[in-house]
Amino acid sequence: MAIVKVTKIGNSAGVVLPTEVLARLRVERGDVLHITPYDPEFAEQIEAGRAAMRKYRNALRELAK
Repeated sequence: MAIVKVTKIGNSAGVVLPTEVLARLRVERGDVLHITPYDPEFAEQIEAGRAAMRKYRNALRELAK
């Protein structure tokens, strides 16, 4: 995970994305990004859901039929 800081750029505010972040996101200069604030509690909930889906993968696949 990369953490970036909002900084002053001219008369505006902006962030500078490190090269490795651009590569990981597969974005280039000129691409449009949608930014949302990071919520650690929500991230934990998502990870718990993913873990449950991994654990019960076969059962979920059967239920989806």
